[in-house]
Amino acid sequence: MSSEIIGLTDWLKTPPGEYLLAWERERFDEAVADIFGFHALQLGLQDMDTLRSNRMPHQWLALDSMHGTTVNAPEASLNLSHQSLQSSRCISLLTHSAALPFPANSLDLVVLPHTLEVSHDPHATLREVERVLVPEGRVVISGLNPASLWGLRQQRAQLCKRLGFGKLFLPEHADLIGHWRLRDWLRLLSFEVESAQFGCYRPAIDNARWLGRFAWMDVAGARWLPIFGAVYFLVATKRVRGMRLLEPSWKDRAARAPAPAVVANRHQTRSTSPSSLTDTTNS
Repeated sequence: MSSEIIGLTDWLKTPPGEYLLAWERERFDEAVADIFGFHALQLGLQDMDTLRSNRMPHQWLALDSMHGTTVNAPEASLNLSHQSLQSSRCISLLTHSAALPFPANSLDLVVLPHTLEVSHDPHATLREVERVLVPEGRVVISGLNPASLWGLRQQRAQLCKRLGFGKLFLPEHADLIGHWRLRDWLRLLSFEVESAQFGCYRPAIDNARWLGRFAWMDVAGARWLPIFGAVYFLVATKRVRGMRLLEPSWKDRAARAPAPAVVANRHQTRSTSPSSLTDTTNS
């Protein structure tokens, strides 16, 4: 996955990439601040610390490859600026996204910042996330929306590139996954989507100055075209359906209580017997 990671990392340094990162940092800080537990994992994208506002004691950053990334070793961190230390986290482990080195039902939170887009098998990545999450654990996902101005420009650029000219606007190897398509995948894995947000409604422009002039579109787009933002943000919870084992009806059957029997009154019977009536008549 080295080419995918390098392409995404380089693109995030462009004006539209920085604009997208600024919006996503706010969403991640709001989403993970009130998620509690003990173990949290960020899978991919070292350029952004998505767990900085989370208070879990054990947090990790897992990457698929070291290409295009910087390891924050103690001696190397002295050369990093204060801003870079706040926006990145030390790499904890290298692993394949579809084979995480965690036991089943062990993590309380997994964050996937554009991880599915650069994954060779996003289905397997989601299945692995479902495996390692505890019941009622949460997954936070961000992705580029193909049904947006950015997605339309990317599709047009891909067509032009096949004809031998033009340049792509978004990362070349990023496989854009639609919002409703992702919700279907989550539903099949017993995830329940708690919240969904869209953002970044400005046009697909590479110039930072022109991007700033279209800042009014963020307010107008959120009001009039809410599902056509350039990026979507999902929070989903792993649901585990409970069950109850039913034993055979003949096993441990409770004994029926005997019904009370009605006892006749002897004195009343004797007083109304035919012999007593004969004696009374003779007398």
